[in-house]
Amino acid sequence: MIRVFRVHIAKPTLALGLFDGLILLLSIIVGYGVSYFDLSRALAAYKEQSVQCVFFVVAIMLSLLMMGLYQRQFISDLKIALLRLIASFATAVLAMSIVFYILPDTRIWMSALLPALALGLIGVFLARLFFVRVADINAFKRRVLVFGASRQAQEIEALEKHGGFLCVGFLKIGKEEPLVEEARVITDRPDLTEIMSEYDVDEVVVAIRERRGAMPTNELLACRMQGIQISDFWTFIERQKGQVELEELRPSWMIFSEGFSSRTRFQRIVKRIFDVVVSLLMLLFSLPVTTLAAALVYIQDRGPIFYRQERVGLYGKTFYLLKFRSMRVDAEKDGVARWAASNDSRITAIGAFIRLTRIDEIPQIYNVLRGEMSFIGPRPERPTIVAELAEDIPFYNYRDAVKPGITGWAQINYPYGASVEDAKQKLKFDLFYIKNYSLMLDFLILLQTVRVVLWPQGVR
Repeated sequence: MIRVFRVHIAKPTLALGLFDGLILLLSIIVGYGVSYFDLSRALAAYKEQSVQCVFFVVAIMLSLLMMGLYQRQFISDLKIALLRLIASFATAVLAMSIVFYILPDTRIWMSALLPALALGLIGVFLARLFFVRVADINAFKRRVLVFGASRQAQEIEALEKHGGFLCVGFLKIGKEEPLVEEARVITDRPDLTEIMSEYDVDEVVVAIRERRGAMPTNELLACRMQGIQISDFWTFIERQKGQVELEELRPSWMIFSEGFSSRTRFQRIVKRIFDVVVSLLMLLFSLPVTTLAAALVYIQDRGPIFYRQERVGLYGKTFYLLKFRSMRVDAEKDGVARWAASNDSRITAIGAFIRLTRIDEIPQIYNVLRGEMSFIGPRPERPTIVAELAEDIPFYNYRDAVKPGITGWAQINYPYGASVEDAKQKLKFDLFYIKNYSLMLDFLILLQTVRVVLWPQGVR
């Protein structure tokens, strides 16, 4: 993997993105050629309208990112990938139309735009067809040697199928009982550097619980000096799964690991500017939808339009979160806080729709503008629920190290949580976000939120 702005990007994914950019650029150039029926005039027009060509490429690639078309799980099924591609291009065309209307000088002639879109759609789909077939060939995978063969190694072996890497072997350490495939266990080993050369290893992952007296420090250091990456189990899992594993997680790892620096003054200022700008734009573009939603909520049962609920914010300080009311007025008349269940009888007909489309979350923009929330961050929970979860889940209170958000890394990677186990799984993603915070990660989450809204997963 390659790390860009503290975001891990798999090499095949980066290659796919670059390939898409090239395809789209060639598509718009050919589009101008079709428009002029003359290559020399087309190249001249391309030079004059290079900004429009770049805008065409960027608009479509951002739409592809929104629809999850750079994530393996969303392109492995080519039929679903094609549907998402069509939706991506439709979204890009809508965005370009708005920009063309506001800034006429950026307009691309329809005689060039239409063939470019057709060629781009076909080319990007073929790129994914090639990616699905080629990315699984072992020659394209990172070659990993696992130092250990017990439980942690077993977890790495389970990730191998869809992880974009190849385990070349598992080194048995001491008297540990191997839990991985027996044929892949290396017991009689020569010098570690010889194994690196024999198996052409790119990375060594140290996957043993007890390291004292078991780690060949000098050999690992020699490998490191040869340019081979050395990773511990927790860092490797974090990178591959996009989450921080909680089981057996030690505070020392959190103290000494890179990251957890989202509270620097500069980052807070940049994040606040990001929040205000995005919130104002969202308020502007969502005004027709929010006006209609408010009217429908009121007409449903003549009850209150908005629902205020106490939630836990930054450093445990509580605030009142604002949402469109989606449940009956007497939904919690007994005063007991509950998670929403599947097919919850307390949810109104209009409420079910605004929950499904996430429209009920829009009023939280005012919480963002007031500084109580951020646009991106862990979802805020009710104080009673937080108190219960903190007793059952280690490190749960560390979610409060950043402002809660309307959307977040956990929301785009895990469905709605309605149990302690769900809260534990979402905490893994929240800690990953806190540890790896960057403006680029916020931007990626914002784009991916569009996918979650269009293809709801586990909404209640």
